[in-house]
Amino acid sequence: MGLPRKSPISLEATPYYHCVSRCVRRAFLCGRDERTGRCFEHRRQWIEDRLLELVGVSALDICAYAVMSNHYHVVLHINAAQAEAWTLHEVVDRWHQLCKGSPLSQRFARNEALHAAELAQLEEVAAEWRARLMDISWFMRMLNESIAKQANQEDGCTGRFWEGRFKSQALLDKRALAACMAYVDLNPIRTKMTKPRTTLP
Repeated sequence: MGLPRKSPISLEATPYYHCVSRCVRRAFLCGRDERTGRCFEHRRQWIEDRLLELVGVSALDICAYAVMSNHYHVVLHINAAQAEAWTLHEVVDRWHQLCKGSPLSQRFARNEALHAAELAQLEEVAAEWRARLMDISWFMRMLNESIAKQANQEDGCTGRFWEGRFKSQALLDKRALAACMAYVDLNPIRTKMTKPRTTLP
């Protein structure tokens, strides 16, 4: 059984969520534009590479995904236990792989001594970073912003690439998770686009 996007993400309810993002202005994520003959298949790799990068530093696991011609599906698992087990050094290191951090965190990463007040300030900021590294909205934003920037640059245009915010559905039990993963897996098969994938390559 699922919950609509308007419902807040709740780890108490389930750590599994099905997310979908769709393009605007007839943009392509992969496949061939029959009107122009232009091939966009290389963009599939953009998404796969960015997914690999994000799951490598975040506390989110990918259960299944599918990249279609104008949208993609991803089933995410929030690994809260993993995030909570990270040390301060691990949180800072993971955050620095995606963002610059702060002058304070950069000093900490270089093993420079921090005063007690500075360390307390860093721990407060790192708590927010830890939360973001297990947050689906943050994950999807980081993914979509990266792809939109690449696509707009390639298309020589500006403006929105995605149709508003992503949509998500909570997967409340094992049956819902299994059904959703099967649905995502079979999407490319039904359209004869690709073979199914249940994990990242």
